[in-house]
Amino acid sequence: MGQQDYLELLGAAHRPNAAVTLALAGVIAQAACRLPPYDVPIAGLDAIALSALRKRIFPNLLFSLMPDQRTEAARCDEFDDLLELLLDHRTVDDDESRWLAHAVATASMGTNHLWQDMGLADRGALSWLMTHHFSALAMRNTGDMKWKKFFYRQLCERASLFICRSPSCGVCTDYAQCFGPEEGVPFAAQSGAAAAQASRPGA
Repeated sequence: MGQQDYLELLGAAHRPNAAVTLALAGVIAQAACRLPPYDVPIAGLDAIALSALRKRIFPNLLFSLMPDQRTEAARCDEFDDLLELLLDHRTVDDDESRWLAHAVATASMGTNHLWQDMGLADRGALSWLMTHHFSALAMRNTGDMKWKKFFYRQLCERASLFICRSPSCGVCTDYAQCFGPEEGVPFAAQSGAAAAQASRPGA
């Protein structure tokens, strides 16, 4: 999958400008950019869930969302722990939020900024998704910490692990690694589909 698949996904979508649609399309289209076992459309979703996602979000899609039949490497605990964190903090307990939780966890296994690995226009678009679909969790990110850093800090707190050497973020020498701008080229711009995100909610 890649840029052409991204365009096809948006073209087949029921609501192509919806934030959730853009996020799911971005994660699915960038499957090949992730290392195994995360080089699948959305990790952790079975055939029934993928079929339901395709029918509701991308009803006119011509290609399958099912990954190639192969033996998958075991997922790491980090993925499962993050997925559990997201599922536990869904604003609404519905299929769409469950699919999005899997998509966020899958994209978090990528190597770029999370908003890039989700195919979003910028970090603001990701923050909008988090605020609306995982509101209780988003409310904890009071300082607008970078989302991947924030997730792993939350996981460490759940496990009662102390990960910061400084007593507060304000005096931390690594402050810039956790906060501040996240620059980069959006996936949509690479595919020539930047206009598709122009009217997304929360822009």
